[in-house]
Amino acid sequence: MTGEQPKPAAETGRPSASQPPPSGARTAFGQFDPASGLAALRGLLARPLASYYLLISCSALLLVIGLTMVFSATSVVDAAEDGNIFASLSHQALFAVIGLAAFWACQRLPVRTFRALGRPLLAGSLVLLAVLAALLAAEKVELLAKPRIGPLEADLNWLYLGPVGLQPAELAKFAMVLWGAEVVARKGAALGLWRELATPLGPVVGLLFLLVGYNDLGTMLCVLAIVVGLLWAAGVRMRIFATLGIVGLVGIGLLIAAASIGAGSGAVGADNYRMQRLTSFLHPADEACAQEACYQLIKAREAIDHGGWFGVGLGRSSLKWEWLPAAHNDFIFAIVAEELGVVGCAVVLALLAVLAYTGLRIARRVDDPFRRLAAAAATTWLVGQAVINIGGVVGLLPITGLPLPFISDGGSALVVTLAAIGMLASFARAEPDAARALNARPPAPWVRLVWAPLPPLPDRRRRTSGSAAGSRESRSGSGTRGDAKARPAGGRASQVPADTASERRR
Repeated sequence: MTGEQPKPAAETGRPSASQPPPSGARTAFGQFDPASGLAALRGLLARPLASYYLLISCSALLLVIGLTMVFSATSVVDAAEDGNIFASLSHQALFAVIGLAAFWACQRLPVRTFRALGRPLLAGSLVLLAVLAALLAAEKVELLAKPRIGPLEADLNWLYLGPVGLQPAELAKFAMVLWGAEVVARKGAALGLWRELATPLGPVVGLLFLLVGYNDLGTMLCVLAIVVGLLWAAGVRMRIFATLGIVGLVGIGLLIAAASIGAGSGAVGADNYRMQRLTSFLHPADEACAQEACYQLIKAREAIDHGGWFGVGLGRSSLKWEWLPAAHNDFIFAIVAEELGVVGCAVVLALLAVLAYTGLRIARRVDDPFRRLAAAAATTWLVGQAVINIGGVVGLLPITGLPLPFISDGGSALVVTLAAIGMLASFARAEPDAARALNARPPAPWVRLVWAPLPPLPDRRRRTSGSAAGSRESRSGSGTRGDAKARPAGGRASQVPADTASERRR
């Protein structure tokens, strides 16, 4: 015992046990303070090209996961049938290359080209859907022995011209995004009137619902999600949403009933297969349902249960040995759960969540109405389709037969999905901050030629008028109370012609 008093922590330079570590310092476990980590994340997201890099990275990872899972889900069946375990993978990889070319082309296009492409793409997809429905209907009424005229052949949702196959409904989704965004952006505030909403959006959407929903109810739900995304981004009032929701439910009910008279895969006099699939998730334990409508759902749950937390290992699934129907397509998420477990499913869900966040972030940050509407509609389409697919696999939603974007086997769906991602990438580069950053430090000419040209700078007239209005409002603050109330109204009135003219020029 020396009797010396202990020195305070401030004099020794060592923090006391009760004193918290400084912000940004490492804790005892070698981890950063969560507050500093969130600050760093906010700093990364505040960068001009954050939306673009988020979109590219999550889409590329989903594409790689999809190609890997397609190979894993199809290799066994391909080896037994063709003797080549890479048959389905090579087919999907070919369409991935075509999709990457579509992505590259779409991210180079200016916004005026997207606006001009909407009408011809929609007209072409409607013609293809009409031909598909006519061939299938001719077979139903026995006008044709097979749904085929010359080299043109129909097979439920597919239209074949010789060896080349196409799903017109996939093209119709992208066309609906472009055409719907152009119509809604052109109408502007007048969209709140029923007359403006009904023409031409109502008849075209109704015809598209009929042509798509007659053969494929799941794809019709995707088109409905696109329309909802467009109107939501346009700020349509809730009463219009409620009315359209009632009309949509009535239409879905009619299409379900149409399966009893031969719509889709239905047959006259047979049980309504659409009603069975839509209600099977409510009672999967029923013994009669387990052998028919609920069989796919039960096998999917067995795969999820078999995978557990960490999965049985990539390529080691047992349900893909033709125990689970459509394991490579509609129910590939069950194979992901079996081979990669809950961890693998969480990775896929996290990437889809990043895609949803990035798409809505682009829609919020762009200043062009068409870009905002198209980005919101495309994001609603892709994320809504993923939710419907995963919900059906795990038994939370009805089974609709929709593929999982990026992951499921299917050439037409992959090409159209990558084209939509290319459009979003073009919009991400056109964000005001991103466009200014790219033009301030432009890449090399060969990079602009090979990858993407520089986006146009934001409209300076809009920023100039906004800053002038702000200075007028700041000067009005030094006046009387009556002047302060009167000035903003005049300021807003003076801004309307400039904004309207700039929108018209754009």
